[in-house]
Amino acid sequence: MAYEDWKNPPLLRVRISEADVHYAGGLVDGAKLMQFFGDVATELLIRNDGDEGLFRAYDMVEFLNPVHAGDYIEVYGKIVSVGRTSRKMIFEAFKVISPVEAGSSACDVLEHPVLVAKASGTCVVPFNKQRKKGD
Repeated sequence: MAYEDWKNPPLLRVRISEADVHYAGGLVDGAKLMQFFGDVATELLIRNDGDEGLFRAYDMVEFLNPVHAGDYIEVYGKIVSVGRTSRKMIFEAFKVISPVEAGSSACDVLEHPVLVAKASGTCVVPFNKQRKKGD
């Protein structure tokens, strides 16, 4: 999906800190983005079922562009299919603000957000934990 196609889904906006850096050059580990996808999935399940549920599996994960300390990332998610206990979801993460140069406090809002990662996966909410029947 394009950045503009996400209309009012659960959103997580976060600034990547120096503590998140894992590799040389200030590069952030892709696992950090997957953590954000998990946070968005949790919110989706709470809104849909009234329970945090459990992440069962990712069936696709793509890391498309680098993320560095100082970048601001927006993460979006959406439930695309609902089974008796399973919830199929898609996620995308966009870089929306980036430092002018590494270590600088000067930043620019990106004119065109950059897709940095996308994923799809399945979460499960046990039937006896479902307190809501979808919104």
